Amino acid sequence: FIVVQVQLQQAIIKAERLEKELETYKRIIDQLPLRIISAIEGKFGQGIVEIDPKTGDVKIGDRILFDEGSSELKPAGKQFLKQFIPIYSDVIFSDPLFDNQITRVVIEGHTSSGGSNTANMELSLRRALSVSDYIFSQQLDFKSKQQFKQKILASGRGEIDANKSKDNPNDRKVVFRFQFRREDFGELLKRANTVDESVTK
Repeated sequence: FIVVQVQLQQAIIKAERLEKELETYKRIIDQLPLRIISAIEGKFGQGIVEIDPKTGDVKIGDRILFDEGSSELKPAGKQFLKQFIPIYSDVIFSDPLFDNQITRVVIEGHTSSGGSNTANMELSLRRALSVSDYIFSQQLDFKSKQQFKQKILASGRGEIDANKSKDNPNDRKVVFRFQFRREDFGELLKRANTVDESVTK
């Protein structure tokens, strides 16, 4: 009986610890988009970029960064990134929990459905690489640059998310998206389920 009681007590402690970890993770997921919105809109106002309030995804229309069909950053695009990237990076590294849970900042290039799928995939990747190359370049300097560089991944999405029925200019964009430690989150849930099962046996 004493052994069962000790096991039950240990399982309860473990469950409480997992619950706290899950609460911390949820707080990060909830707070990060709000911090991004506050920082970006505080600098640029509304309407320059589109920020998803649930995920923190930042969508930058291609007109800001590129001429149509080009993967070369416009001077105005470089100027925008010079202001945007330090603010965005500061939010990520403003809280050790954000830094710890964000494993990647994926820079995604997107195109509209006009043109061939292959050409669009290549263009979208070249655009994502242009943005990441500019971040890595000597032209851009900010305090968390070395940390930020460790998290960057460029990705071409082509027309995957585009409107297939028409060539929509709004589909042409660059998106900054977070990847979280999902395997850790999944592991937490698995461990929580294991604790539940051991308590009920």
